[in-house]
Amino acid sequence: MNLPRDIVVLIGSLRKESFTRKLAKAVLGLMPETMKGTIVEIGDLPFYNQDDEPNPPAQWVAFRDRIRKCDGVLFFTPEYNRSVPGVLKNAIEVGSRPPGKSAWDGKPAAIVSASPGTMGGFGANHHLRQSLVALNVPTLAAPEAYIGGVAKLFDESGKLINDDTRALLQKFVTAYAALVERH
Repeated sequence: MNLPRDIVVLIGSLRKESFTRKLAKAVLGLMPETMKGTIVEIGDLPFYNQDDEPNPPAQWVAFRDRIRKCDGVLFFTPEYNRSVPGVLKNAIEVGSRPPGKSAWDGKPAAIVSASPGTMGGFGANHHLRQSLVALNVPTLAAPEAYIGGVAKLFDESGKLINDDTRALLQKFVTAYAALVERH
């Protein structure tokens, strides 16, 4: 039997009970047996500074190694000021350096963006896509996952209670699994 595909899950919110984290956990529960998702925390990554490249912090080295070893990456991002949170952008920079040695190169990815508003993190989703194009990361085009009204989708225990959102996320996960298999 083949081992399940190793999928790194990155969450662009540091808050323990963030809606973005709840969405990530819901998607982990929808993954097929052919995939195993693992949340990789990014809050302890020191800010990227090129001056540190000759002696990179241990957290950078470990993060880059983890990305290089995985079969794909799922990004979950809230929208901050119509873009991605700084912590997520920092993780992208850390993984993309030094030039010519990007850990992201060729890793199939997909993005779920979320917002309490109606646009579902559209701006953050597309800003993230721009960075991933520059890093040669094949990114799932459809179905797109912009989750609006996210504050109303979970019960008190953090369980996803909206059937329409669950159906969209299941379709999203199925399409992403196919992308990973193609790559």
